[in-house]
Amino acid sequence: MDFSFSEEQQAAVEAARAVFSSVAPDAVPSPSLTPGAVAADFDRTLWHRLADADLLGLVLDPEHGGAGLDPIALCLVLREAGRVLARVPLLETCAAALAVQAYGEGELTTRLLPAIGRGETVLTVAASGRTGHEPAEAAVTARESNGAWLLDGVQTAVPWAQQADRLLVPARTSADRTVIAVVPRAHEGVALDDQVSTNGERCARLRLDAVRIPVGDMVTAAGAWEWLRDLLATGTCALALGLATQVIAMTSEYTSKREQFGHPLATFQAVAVQAADRYIDTRAMEVTLWQAAWRLSTGTAGPLPVTADVSVAKIWASEGMRRVVQTAQHLHGGFGADTDYALHRYHAWAKTLELALGPAAAHEERLGALLAAHAG
Repeated sequence: MDFSFSEEQQAAVEAARAVFSSVAPDAVPSPSLTPGAVAADFDRTLWHRLADADLLGLVLDPEHGGAGLDPIALCLVLREAGRVLARVPLLETCAAALAVQAYGEGELTTRLLPAIGRGETVLTVAASGRTGHEPAEAAVTARESNGAWLLDGVQTAVPWAQQADRLLVPARTSADRTVIAVVPRAHEGVALDDQVSTNGERCARLRLDAVRIPVGDMVTAAGAWEWLRDLLATGTCALALGLATQVIAMTSEYTSKREQFGHPLATFQAVAVQAADRYIDTRAMEVTLWQAAWRLSTGTAGPLPVTADVSVAKIWASEGMRRVVQTAQHLHGGFGADTDYALHRYHAWAKTLELALGPAAAHEERLGALLAAHAG
């Protein structure tokens, strides 16, 4: 079997590397030194460069002005974004657009999708629930009323919410069915309370009070939210892989140049063993990521649902990334704690991604339940 990426996917990587080549992670103030958020807005200049390179429409169908590629291509671009800590809502916008394209109906797709590829419309997704420790779809209720839908509830830690034009919000109906509302940010009954994530970026607590959404702005197809949730998780794993890969490279460069007792740190056995262990972590992160992305892209059946592969990827991404960053801090010594050095920013972003992925124990429990349900 040929496991190599297609020419189109490789071209997307090359385009992404060209766009991200000018991004300097250490140009952003340290969140530990800056009161509140590090910036009021995301990197709009980078966002427009991504649009000019046709990367925002990467996964959209040609009829919407896109390239028609798949989640694998998106994850390849997200990996490059993770390497430089790109301050753009690339994952949220592209994942939401893919869900609307795959499960939306009528004018919603034709009205929304072309503007996304041009960089004119920014989307985000409320996926953390009310507290961050419960299913997102359980935090908001949706009920039909006079030809529309009414939404009530609270979602926390919604990324890029203050800058997004529309927010995709999962909600539970009285029939215990999950629907997705496409909610304008500036809409009657919608309130955003400022929050700041671990990496210093703005997010928001979203409050919905009898928010009335037209039927045409609802995604009600079965399985839409579950698919979007898995895509967001897989994309987060891609960001984590890019971050971990770059941290490994930074650590390798530092330990090769820094000398103790007249020898480079990298020549010491203890340092070499720790570096090798972390390299193994990144390889495991990589293979589990592409397995999950492949299942999402192709819909290929497996012994377990695709959620199982996503859970495995999340376990390795969360645990592997944490070990990579902790080892990097250790091997850098006091230099790793210098807030003027980029590693500090990578550590802050790693904690944000780790929190977004959730604890490995929770995913292991879910994976165990799936194995038990599909025994035999």
